Amino acid sequence: MNDFSMHYGHWGWVLIMVLIASWVLYRFVAPRSWRDWMGAGLVQAFIIALYAEMYGFPLTIYLLTGFLGIDLPLTGFSGHLWATMLGYGATGAMLEMMLGGVFIVVGLALLIRGWVQVYRTSLEGKLATQGVYGLVRHPQYTGIMLAVFGQVIHWPTVITLLLFPLIVWAYVRLAKREESALTERFGEKYQTYRQRVPMLFPHLRNWREFIHSLLFADQQ
Repeated sequence: MNDFSMHYGHWGWVLIMVLIASWVLYRFVAPRSWRDWMGAGLVQAFIIALYAEMYGFPLTIYLLTGFLGIDLPLTGFSGHLWATMLGYGATGAMLEMMLGGVFIVVGLALLIRGWVQVYRTSLEGKLATQGVYGLVRHPQYTGIMLAVFGQVIHWPTVITLLLFPLIVWAYVRLAKREESALTERFGEKYQTYRQRVPMLFPHLRNWREFIHSLLFADQQ
């Protein structure tokens, strides 16, 4: 119980992690319209809920044990709910963290690569179709979804589990609206690109190229 108590109450860490994650979000998403802000706001709420429970107060643990009567071993690993509820203990928690970390790193890499690619092409007034944009039409939104999903694996909470589908819904809607605007602007060129490249996830045959595009800088 002491180990459990000592793991929480670190509100300074909550503030630091929220600030860092929020800087990354707004640096590489840069909301412009109110729809952009809605998606970013959901991710911001996810970030606050995540780190508030990771380092501050374990609301989900108390809800599960106090209100639902689920018997959980209260240790420093209790926040790793999947491993804790399945009884895998510290080993399962480490595997959760590693698996979640893979999704988070890939998601952040995709977010940054997408931002760099679209920034370069926007300076020239062109349509981004190379690099990661040659494999998925909305790599930044895919990156956000993967990073958020990784955190759900790593440290799930009641609030983040509820927010995750809302985030996916918001960015799918935003992607569709952006595509309507891009079709009006670029016409048949964008329609051809749209038919060739999937919206959010690459074709199975392109996964090797997809990973390569994340690891190495675009040569375009």
